[in-house]
Amino acid sequence: MSLSDELQQLGELHQRGVLSDEEFARAKAKVLNGTASPATTSATATAINTLRRSRDDRWVGGVCGGIARLTGVESWLWRILMVLLVLCGGTGVLLYALLWIFVPDDGAPRPTLPGPSV
Repeated sequence: MSLSDELQQLGELHQRGVLSDEEFARAKAKVLNGTASPATTSATATAINTLRRSRDDRWVGGVCGGIARLTGVESWLWRILMVLLVLCGGTGVLLYALLWIFVPDDGAPRPTLPGPSV
C-alpha cells in the first residue's frame, strides 16, 4: 500500500468520525515518519526467513525439529500435530512435503563416521 493510499484511508476514517482529531494526527505522523506497519511485518518476515530444517533433531526431513527450534515448542509436539494432520485427510503429508522441499537445511555440518582408509 502506498503512502498516499494510507493517508487517503486515514482521511476517510477521520471524515466518518471513526478517528478523533488527535488519533488522526498521531496516525498521520506515524505514516509520514514511516513507523506504521513495516516494523510489524519485519519481525514476521524475519521469523519466517530464519526457519531452517534441523540436522540434529530429525526423524525424516528435519521439518518438525526446525519448527521446534523457531517456536520454542518441543519437537515431539510438532510431530504429534503432523501425525494428527495426516489422519485428518492427509493434509499433514502435503504440508510436510512442501516444507521439506521449500525450507532450506540449517547448514550445520553433518557428523562424519570414520570410514575405511584407502
